[in-house]
Amino acid sequence: MSRMGDVLTGFHAAWEFESDSVLIRYERGIRTPKLFQALGERRVPLAALARVTLAPGRRGTVVLRAEPRPGADPLMDAADGQLKEGCDPYRLVLPAERETLAEYYADELRTRITETGPADHHLVAAPGAPQQFKAYDGKASFDGTAVRFRWSWTGASSAKWKAGDQSFPVGELSGVEWRSPEVFDGHLRLLRRATGTTQGTAGHTVQQAQRPQPDQDPAAVVFGLGYGPVHESLPFAAAVLAAVRAATPVPVPAPRRDPADIADRIRHLGELHQAGLVTDEEFTVKKAELLAEL
Repeated sequence: MSRMGDVLTGFHAAWEFESDSVLIRYERGIRTPKLFQALGERRVPLAALARVTLAPGRRGTVVLRAEPRPGADPLMDAADGQLKEGCDPYRLVLPAERETLAEYYADELRTRITETGPADHHLVAAPGAPQQFKAYDGKASFDGTAVRFRWSWTGASSAKWKAGDQSFPVGELSGVEWRSPEVFDGHLRLLRRATGTTQGTAGHTVQQAQRPQPDQDPAAVVFGLGYGPVHESLPFAAAVLAAVRAATPVPVPAPRRDPADIADRIRHLGELHQAGLVTDEEFTVKKAELLAEL
């Protein structure tokens, strides 16, 4: 930004602009969304942002919004588009008379945004461990290395009681599925590493096999009225997702072969083929393998 330390204060939050990041400080108070209070403050690197918009709001306000890149923020990855507008941590609501100033900062941010595609790793810090919350059918806790579910005798299904209390090391997980407690089937499900899985666009692993219902799945806890509220269960899910992603080895691409070396090997293969030492089928298969190394 043009000056370090500039602050734009709106309703429920203030954005402090630095040269390479925006520090968002959330207010505390009875009218401030509980999720904001739970987050406290967040530093968002400019590299984590895809775009910035400024639009008219309700009742004489304007809304400055920064949109994070997919994969850059574990909180937004875990939320997967389910947060209500008023709980969006990337929205800053301002009085309409501050629109000119807000437009200035929006333009400043836009000039600094260089990436818009998915991020290959989290750029915004997740809520730290330990995390815990009370679900309808048990208590969930996360200490940074393992997630534990302790079932409630008043809410847990017989399937969960039969399975017993559960402990899931981060290294055995591939993702997290969070469904807002503000919908009918709200739950938090841990996705375990298994064959036959594909990677989802929000950083979650989508398992192809049919999963049991959350109330029957020992790898899930069920929300309900007053259980697993957004400001407790979503930071929990984000913390677990960040730990899982950090523990997942990044595939290292195989080094590309020297084209001249490949050409020599194909030439030699052709000589063996002409001499009758390699069959037509073997020649075709091996030649395709060598070309694939280019």
